[in-house]
Amino acid sequence: MKIILSHPSGNSNVRAIAKTMVDKGVLGKFYTSIATFPNSFWYTCAARGPLKDFRRRTYHNDLKSVTKCYPWRELGRSFSSKFGLENLIKHEEGPFCVDKVYQELDRYVAARLKDEQEQGATAVYAYEDGALETFYRAKELGLTCIYELPIAYWKTGRRLMMEEAVRLPQWSETLGGGIIDSKSKLQRKKLELQLADVVIGPGSFVMDSLPEWAKNKKQVISPFGSPPITQETDLYKPYKVDINSPLRVLFVGSMGQRKGLGDLFAAMKLLKNKNIELVVLGSMLSSMEFYRKEFPDFTYETCREHSEVLALMLSCDVFCLPSIVEGRALVLQEAMSQGLPLIITPNTGGADLIKEGKTGFLVPIRSPEKIAEKLEWFLNNRLKIPEMGEHSRTLAKSYSWEKYGTTIYRALLQYFDATSGTEKSMNLGLIHAK
Repeated sequence: MKIILSHPSGNSNVRAIAKTMVDKGVLGKFYTSIATFPNSFWYTCAARGPLKDFRRRTYHNDLKSVTKCYPWRELGRSFSSKFGLENLIKHEEGPFCVDKVYQELDRYVAARLKDEQEQGATAVYAYEDGALETFYRAKELGLTCIYELPIAYWKTGRRLMMEEAVRLPQWSETLGGGIIDSKSKLQRKKLELQLADVVIGPGSFVMDSLPEWAKNKKQVISPFGSPPITQETDLYKPYKVDINSPLRVLFVGSMGQRKGLGDLFAAMKLLKNKNIELVVLGSMLSSMEFYRKEFPDFTYETCREHSEVLALMLSCDVFCLPSIVEGRALVLQEAMSQGLPLIITPNTGGADLIKEGKTGFLVPIRSPEKIAEKLEWFLNNRLKIPEMGEHSRTLAKSYSWEKYGTTIYRALLQYFDATSGTEKSMNLGLIHAK
């Protein structure tokens, strides 16, 4: 087993699987747009100024020799975003939009697969929106296609978002690209899944969203890891109850109805309680005037460094994320690592994080009344929060990125052992015709 891995931006789950693969000796190449490594030239350049964000693209030095970068589209996207050149990053159309970044890297990898196969590659591992050309070429060469789907399949997400646009029309502009994606983009997503031999996801919510025709594919569920707790990042201090201060409820995420913010606002209005404070940290998807009109009495916190987010979590009592569509929200385990019990929906992808009454509560989607009920429970049971916070912190620690990567690695080993010698190629004409 020798795997070619590709992803344009390289988030936490990509870093984890890349590190696992290189440690196990099965990573042929890792293709990405921009990568920096500790003490490298680009890492030093990214210490300040306009390149500072590139520090987020830092990988372990073990990956340096197998990493190939194709940075041009992503550089264009980054600078266009910083300087407000909106036409250049317009959804699906701008030359430096996210879609173009994904598709350009996809083509770049596909063009190099024959050489990679000659060097021993047996499989490709790619992600939604960036896999189609790679998978087509892989099928021609007889390589296995591994597809990671970090969020619910588009049909499920689109259906839920369209329903939200009808249920809460004032929030429709905050629902994101899922309801405005073109037919060609949605067709790409469908074809990617059709070509995949193995589908990997972070939880049952994602896997349950797969269409019936894809249910027979090899499925691997591996929950995301919690943020690594080190001496520098472990800000947690034992929770002290102060029943005279307002209960601080924290929401972290993009400020839209996909994350259920409209339902949380509605729950706060139902409570009409002066001893509760809603703290919202996230990027705005509409004007502040819109949010204040929906619910005026929240404390807004701007986006910030990760360590500062953790510090803000420490100042709060409860974390609430009533999402309509997710894959598995990483922020859940971040909040738990700082001792916060949760109020979440199953659609956050984190249902397994809830031990009812111990680490928090699970509420249905679209249910402000249930959210309000659980918030009121915390108001009336302030003395139980410290113990719940300790349960949350303990459970969060049990989810590691090492376990995430190892689970996937072992499942792939079993898959290759079981399918060795079998024909996994697919009739491309049939796929194009569907």
